[in-house]
Order: sequence, then C-alpha cells, then structure tokens
Amino acid sequence: MSPIILLSLVLQVACCVHVVRNGRPLYWIVIILMFSYLAVLIYFIAEILPGLRNNPNARRGLRQVRDQLDPSRRTREADQRLRVSDTAENRRQLAEQHLAQGRYADAVPLFEGALRGIHRTDPDLMLGLAKAQYGLGQAAQARQTLDALIAANPSFRSQDGHLLYARAVEDSGDVDAALHEYEAMVDGFAGEEARLRYALLLKRAGRPDEATAQLRKLLDRAELSPKYYQRAQREWTDLARKELRQLTA
Repeated sequence: MSPIILLSLVLQVACCVHVVRNGRPLYWIVIILMFSYLAVLIYFIAEILPGLRNNPNARRGLRQVRDQLDPSRRTREADQRLRVSDTAENRRQLAEQHLAQGRYADAVPLFEGALRGIHRTDPDLMLGLAKAQYGLGQAAQARQTLDALIAANPSFRSQDGHLLYARAVEDSGDVDAALHEYEAMVDGFAGEEARLRYALLLKRAGRPDEATAQLRKLLDRAELSPKYYQRAQREWTDLARKELRQLTA
C-alpha cells in the first residue's frame, strides 16, 4: 500500500474517532471518508484547533514548540513592549528573557533600571538582579543584593532565592554560614538540588559521614517518589549516586 494512502487512512480513522468521542455531528464521518486529506484539514481547522486553543495543556505545548522553532521570539516581543512603554514590568519581562537565555550581562542593567522609585525594593526584581549577578560570577554582589532584599522584605519567601543565597554564601568562601543555610532549607525544599549541594559541601568541609547520610537520604526519598518526580530530579539523583560511590569506595 502506498505511504500516501496509508497516511490518509490513519488520519481519517483518527478524525472519525475524534468525532465519536467528542460528540461532533456524525455527518463529519461521511465527509472525512469521502474527501480524505482535504476533509481532514477542514475538520482539524473547524473542530480540533478551537479546542486546542482553549486547552491549557495544548496551549503550553504549542508555546513550547514555537519557542523551540524560534528561541528568540519571546525576547523580541519583550523588547518591543519595552520600546513602546518603558515601565518596570516591561523591563522585568525583558530581563527575565535574557536571564533564561544566559545573557546575564544584558539582564543586570534592566533589573537595575527597574529598581527605582516605588519599585526600588521590589523582591522579585531584586531576586532577578541577584540571579544575574551570580550568573556573571559575582557571588559577593549577589549575596549583598539578597541581604538587601531580606532587609527590605522580611516576609518574602522564595525557595529559589534561598538556594541562590546559600550558593552565593558558599562561593564567597563562608563555608560554615553556607552549611547553616543549606541545613535550614533541605527538609522543605521542593526538589533534590539543595540536598545534593548540602552533601557536596559537607564532603568538602571534611565531614564525609554526614555527606554520605545526606546522599542516602536523598536517594531513598527519590526512590519512594512518583515516577514523574524521579524523571524531573534525575540530574541530581545521578550525581548523588556518583558521589555516594566515591565516598563509600
């Protein structure tokens, strides 16, 4: 059988199943079976595409496809919005796009420019600036920014911010303070990155038994977690297994 005919049959069957399962008018089945590719295209545009636009998961999938095909699309759109209206929010959006692409040097002045007036102590902007500073290797500056964030917004809570603070403290050479920060956050952290970094710092601080215990706890938690969580945390669990083998060799 010709591949073109086979593909037509597959698409026709799929569309007919969609008609029945979603309660569409049954005359669609006749049209689909009579006119093949043209009917499939018309049915997709008329009946399937509107449903995809109203489905959050479908919209998210379409955005991911568009982002993969055109990675700079969101950055261009954010840049255009900022050109039209120079607001703190538009600066933040463009800065976060640069941050996501690893363009930290471009993100820093945008965050700094947004941190003015009524937004001068905005915690999200300050956290974004600290992320960009850390990305540039400026751990001390990132720590200072986060200290200022905490002082200005004592009730602000962010797991990403806490982890960034611990990493900035660690990279600035204050091992004891970094251990304290990691220890304070590991039990409530959503994910295994903080636990792995805590174990690695314990190892570096000459406390291999405690590091081993943390790694085993990490792997036990992951093993008892749902499959989707295991997939999401595979980077950290793989590193944990590698470190545990080295510590117990």
